[in-house]
Amino acid sequence: MPNLEETYDIAIVGAGHAGCEAALASARLGLNTIIFTISIDSIALMPCNPNIGGSSKGHLVREVDALGGEMGKNIDKTFLQSKMLNESKGPAVHSLRAQADKQEYTKEMRKILENTDNLTIKQAEVTELIVEDGKITGVKTYSNAIYHCQAVVLATGTYLKARCIYGDVSNETGPNGLQAANYLTDSLKNHGIEIQRFKTGTPARVDKRSIDFSKMEEQIGDQKIVPFSFSTDPESVQKDQVSCWLTYTNQETHRIIRENLDRSPLFSGVIEGTGPRYCPSIEDKVVKFADKDRHHVFIEPEGLYTNEMYLGGMSSSLPEDVQVAMYRTVPGLEHVKIVRNAYAIEYDCICPGQLKPTLEFKAIEGLFSSGQFNGSSGYEEAAAQGLVAGINAALKVLGKEPIILDRSQAYIGVLIDDLVTKENHEPYRMMTSRAEYRLLLRQDNADLRLSEIGYQVGLVPEETYKKVKEKEKQIEEEIKRLNKTVVGASESISNLLKQYGSTPLKTGTTLAELIRRPELDYKKIKEIDKDRKPLPEDIITQVDINIKYEGYIKRQLKQVEQFKKLENKKLSVDFDYNMVENLRKEARQKLNFYKPLSIGQASRISGVSPADISVLLIYLEQLRYRKE
Repeated sequence: MPNLEETYDIAIVGAGHAGCEAALASARLGLNTIIFTISIDSIALMPCNPNIGGSSKGHLVREVDALGGEMGKNIDKTFLQSKMLNESKGPAVHSLRAQADKQEYTKEMRKILENTDNLTIKQAEVTELIVEDGKITGVKTYSNAIYHCQAVVLATGTYLKARCIYGDVSNETGPNGLQAANYLTDSLKNHGIEIQRFKTGTPARVDKRSIDFSKMEEQIGDQKIVPFSFSTDPESVQKDQVSCWLTYTNQETHRIIRENLDRSPLFSGVIEGTGPRYCPSIEDKVVKFADKDRHHVFIEPEGLYTNEMYLGGMSSSLPEDVQVAMYRTVPGLEHVKIVRNAYAIEYDCICPGQLKPTLEFKAIEGLFSSGQFNGSSGYEEAAAQGLVAGINAALKVLGKEPIILDRSQAYIGVLIDDLVTKENHEPYRMMTSRAEYRLLLRQDNADLRLSEIGYQVGLVPEETYKKVKEKEKQIEEEIKRLNKTVVGASESISNLLKQYGSTPLKTGTTLAELIRRPELDYKKIKEIDKDRKPLPEDIITQVDINIKYEGYIKRQLKQVEQFKKLENKKLSVDFDYNMVENLRKEARQKLNFYKPLSIGQASRISGVSPADISVLLIYLEQLRYRKE
């Protein structure tokens, strides 16, 4: 009997957060798309923390939404609690974070995939890539079925040769006891793709009925909920929220951990993979931060459908008996019952320096890669990469130019540039500090920054794009009006200023100048602004920020101009850096490996110094002069 053979335009391998965004982007752009998953029940699974967003990650979700992705819309439909983080700080670091109902999140995303035109879902394990003359032509599954296609997006998450470990227990499974994908790694290696081994972990899930919440601090959501998606009606997300809870470890917890470090696979050498520095296990925290008397433990609901609670901040790979002992030293958890043990998970992933900024492999045409398989961590980082990989795979099949977001345009640009340009020896996590132009890349203006790109690609509907352009116009007009409107030193104005502890006026000034005062804002000066017309909340936010931070914004825009000059000095991917005699040997090796697309990208490669860039610029100038 001949094996099954089918033909599609694009195949997506994996249906986690990266795979879902990649598949939806491809299908919505009109490409006949198939998405493979080991288990259809694990589509958009949240095997670790039950939330979306958070510091810098909320920015990524907003950007995914502005480009036409799904994650923001889905969490708006399925959240249990929502909170804007860092509100006491400047707007550059404000980040939205929502607790998710895990089952509902998965169910809703599956519903979207199942009802998207041009998209086929297939439960099967992809075991082999089919490559001919350096170009992807299809994939083969465990049953030897062949699926011919013009492009493939790998979004395998933490499933490749995965094993879950705690204490002496080591299971050859993916997260949550799901089947691992044990064959694709060998095919990747056979095609010259370099593989590395990373590790991440997750805390125990415990029975809500065994927790004493009276010993914990209640954490409630925002009174006024802000949706993730710019297309979500803010009124539709105002609902009753579920509480989270905060408690702490103590010296007794730390004593138990220290006394059992010899039984930890993390310290005994059983775990080979490199773990995330910015999301360490509790035993790692106790060792590295020995001076700390306590660490936060966040008790978070997994969903309305279950009594399982997630112990945020206490991931571990310690043996089961040690886990029980240490958790029961924490206030409120003295009689806790573990439903699912904490564990570490090891998995195969790639060195992302093998990718172009489009997320296409340099060595295999038509093969794209995204998510944790690229050496990153987090649902949000995965979704962002999946969206870009899916868009670029579709654009390649359609014969169109790819999209590349640079560091001045989006956190997604920072994320991908860091992955493909810098050496990452541990799972990469997005942080606001990684973005040089973070005052420009705020989560509140993602639609203004990126909707046009989403519209040009074909993922943002014309009606949505027109609304964004109208919003842009209204913001500009209101700022212009406020800069022109002059008020004098009248009694009513003096009384208002005194009310907010602001210095009274001696001469006339503009409304914009008043808004620039730290103690004032757009809403506070309402009663002295006689010509004001009602405006939506999101426009008011933009007006306030643009006026208050005008000087800083202008300074960053000038920095972006300098950045663009280096980005616009293009380099050929075929250029042989061995020809540049005065380059250091390390710089030549790194430049030949990474094949940067611009001088700007070359300057960010580990091991390439400013002196190397100067040598390269001089060489290129001489080359241009000789050609002329």
